[in-house]
Amino acid sequence: MIKIIYEPEKNRSAAYDEGENVGESTYSKSNNLWIIDHTLVDEKYGGEGVGTKLVAELVNQARMNNIKIIPLCPYAKREFEKRPEYSDVLMK
Repeated sequence: MIKIIYEPEKNRSAAYDEGENVGESTYSKSNNLWIIDHTLVDEKYGGEGVGTKLVAELVNQARMNNIKIIPLCPYAKREFEKRPEYSDVLMK
């Protein structure tokens, strides 16, 4: 089973399958802003929604910490376009 873990010390959310890292969504930060700059999932896990969960975890963390997000990486950008419920954390 895939576990999604927020790792603030590494500026990322990460996906683990039985302890093995199989994906991540990383961000750069400044004050109250995060720029999601990279999302990558091991191709063996493609189509399982892991990338969606990684971005969702960053959105949840941003909400809890009153942070705005700029989704720079193409995957995160598509996730924000598909999910109007993320508009509260989107930097406009």
